[in-house]
Amino acid sequence: MKAITRVLAGVPLAVMLFGLVGCGGSQQPAAAPVAGAQAGEKKEEPPLTGEVKQKAEEAALAAYPGTVLKSEHDAEKPGMYAVEVQQADGSAVEVYLDKSYKVVDTKKEGTEEEDED
Repeated sequence: MKAITRVLAGVPLAVMLFGLVGCGGSQQPAAAPVAGAQAGEKKEEPPLTGEVKQKAEEAALAAYPGTVLKSEHDAEKPGMYAVEVQQADGSAVEVYLDKSYKVVDTKKEGTEEEDED
C-alpha cells in the first residue's frame, strides 16, 4: 500500500511538469540575430556612437551633402561603416566608409531587392 501512495504522490508533480512543457514553460529566450545569419534572416547592424558616429557622418556628408538618416556598423561588409544620407532631391544614398573614414563605396537606396516578410 505504501508503494501505491508514493506513486500517487508523484502524479501531481508529473502533471504539472507536462503542463509547463506543453504551454512553453521550458522554452529558451529567442536569440538575437548575429553576423553570418542564415539566408533570408536580417543581420543586426549596431548603430554608430560617440566619436566614430561623428567622424563617419562628417565624412559621408562631405562627399554626399544632405541629412543623415542613420549610421551603423555594416553587417554585410564587416569592418565598414554605413551612413545613409538623404539628399536635397529626396533620394537616399548609403555611403560605405572604411575604418579611416574614407568613402569606399556607395549604393542608391531603393535599388536592392525588397525584403519579403
